[in-house]
Amino acid sequence: MAEVELIATTAFGLEAVVAREIRALGYERTVVENGRVTFKADESAICRANLWLRSADRVLVKIGEFQVFSFDELFEKTKALPWPDWIPENAVFPVQGKSINSKLFSVPDCQAIVKKAVVEKMKQRYRRQWFEETGPRYTIEVALLKDVATLTIDTSGAGLHKRGYRKLTGAAPLKETLAAAMISLSRWKPERVLIDPMCGSGTIPIEAALIGLNRAPGLKREFDAEKWPVVPAQLWREARQEAEDVIHRRRQLIIRGTDIDKDVLSLARYHARLAGVEDQIHWQQSPVAELRARQKYGYIICNPPYGQRLEDLPAVSRLYREMGQVFKALDTWSFYVLTAHHEFEKLFGRRADKKRKLYNGRIQCDYYQFFGPRPPRRDSITAPEPVAEPD
Repeated sequence: MAEVELIATTAFGLEAVVAREIRALGYERTVVENGRVTFKADESAICRANLWLRSADRVLVKIGEFQVFSFDELFEKTKALPWPDWIPENAVFPVQGKSINSKLFSVPDCQAIVKKAVVEKMKQRYRRQWFEETGPRYTIEVALLKDVATLTIDTSGAGLHKRGYRKLTGAAPLKETLAAAMISLSRWKPERVLIDPMCGSGTIPIEAALIGLNRAPGLKREFDAEKWPVVPAQLWREARQEAEDVIHRRRQLIIRGTDIDKDVLSLARYHARLAGVEDQIHWQQSPVAELRARQKYGYIICNPPYGQRLEDLPAVSRLYREMGQVFKALDTWSFYVLTAHHEFEKLFGRRADKKRKLYNGRIQCDYYQFFGPRPPRRDSITAPEPVAEPD
């Protein structure tokens, strides 16, 4: 089976998380760079990576990479790449682009040149002058960074955060990929209780349930590369069957999602049902002030309001002080809070054991991590810690 070079793109700050997910799939040859993780594997990795990567944005096939300082160079070096090995003559092949600190700063011009170069290459292979573009989709991207051009084809289609379960959204939705990364960074174990006390439309509890059941996040959706002749349908069938076979169907999780808003809770229940995890999550309408838990050594993972608008700041400040008081009573628990509010620790009343810069969309946030004590040995025989997450 032919070896391919793939790029898993990711939000800044999540590269190490995505690299760990790739290695967990058995692909050890990874190169981690800002915003992406490159790895080499056989063709089946296109299927498995799309189905399994929880925190990546997309999976791209890397067609070529080269230095470029002029539009003529971009055309000739793009034309030299083996596009017809991937793209059939009936394909739809739009070109997207981006340019950062490159002499070729006009993205529309770069897109047009790459499109023309690909067409010229395909003319040589298919012996025709016109391509109707009525078949499967192959989205090409030309990414220029400091005069290095990377040419890729997107295998995913819609971004990997589109799991297929979130049909409706409330205000300021958290992307599924970021929610999964927050859980991964916490090192939560499925035998431990997890609560999101400001769950909104349910993304964090649902992603936790998918992780706890070892259910591939892409099982309920389709990908562009499923329609590509170059990736045999048998590989997709085998990858999907593999994902079905390893689900922990008998595992019972202890996950709670609470929120003061009954309307968003109805969305959360709906999304959990679509995701197939409705029997794994207990939903409850409740303010943060009423948060209680009988269990010990649990996890709170949440994405509270940030107070981005000035008129919201007083309410958010009160909420953070309240969180500090309520969480303090859960003295064996670990807390993980994502917020863009720079005064969070002061309001919460405690310095984080660790914090990590992440991006919620375009908003720069900090992920505050407060590590609880290790559980007694008898409770952790099957799941040794550490609680703290290494970089």
